[in-house]
Amino acid sequence: MAEEINIEEMKKAIGKPTGSSTIEIEKGMIKKFAESLEDPNPLWQDEEYAKKARFGGIVAPPGLLMAAMMLGERAPLPFAMPMARILDGGGEWEYFKPMRPGDVLTVASKLHDIREREGKMGKMLFMVTETTWTNQNNELVARALGTLINY
Repeated sequence: MAEEINIEEMKKAIGKPTGSSTIEIEKGMIKKFAESLEDPNPLWQDEEYAKKARFGGIVAPPGLLMAAMMLGERAPLPFAMPMARILDGGGEWEYFKPMRPGDVLTVASKLHDIREREGKMGKMLFMVTETTWTNQNNELVARALGTLINY
């Protein structure tokens, strides 16, 4: 462990925004993402088919947001990571609105929860971050809870 954990001090950051950024959803981005997955769904790429479908045009695969998270910098936490190792503890996703070419999404994150637990290798710190994506019409597009395990 790099330094002593002050869990109560870290909990003061819960609910406070850690930053935001924007991302524009583009047809090329949607197409490349679908091709990379070898996903033949015509909703992602076939304009004529998509116009006749329930969304009335091309939409992005929901998983595009997971890839888009890698485009920007991770919002900084208001404290230093107290441990040297980080493990992805998984995530939960909710989708509310389809993403369309031309949408400009605001991505905002905040610390949702933090807790400490004793493991086989010593203390572990579980940090849950909530990230929301809101479109240019201020409509919630998606929400994700992601857990990082520090040990």
